[in-house]
Amino acid sequence: MKKGGILHPELNYMIASLGHLDYFCISDAGLPIPQQVNRIDLAYAPGLPPFLSVLDVILKEIKVEEVFWAMELSENPGLTKELEKRFRDTRCSSITHEEFKGMLNQMRFIVRTGEHIPFSNIIISCGVPF
Repeated sequence: MKKGGILHPELNYMIASLGHLDYFCISDAGLPIPQQVNRIDLAYAPGLPPFLSVLDVILKEIKVEEVFWAMELSENPGLTKELEKRFRDTRCSSITHEEFKGMLNQMRFIVRTGEHIPFSNIIISCGVPF
């Protein structure tokens, strides 16, 4: 039995299968997920699990090359500040929510959280750890 790290088997598998420049998304409960993209649904109650908790666990497992979030996230300065703190040494791109949704078809998978804070979504491009 695995004793630490990511315990969700599907999420663990999908993260382990990521390669350089692969994209995946961590989303709030309301992001429209294209049917053809793998969905890993972690939501079990409104607000749970929270977006930042899921992000923090995943960040321990991967190397990030670039991140994208919607400009509309600026409506929540607290969350924007938390993301800027986590990605201070990473290339970050703020795009419109429509552009963000347009990128979703390129995702290897989307992790759906129970977050109810609007625009709590991030796209991550994987880097190489060497």
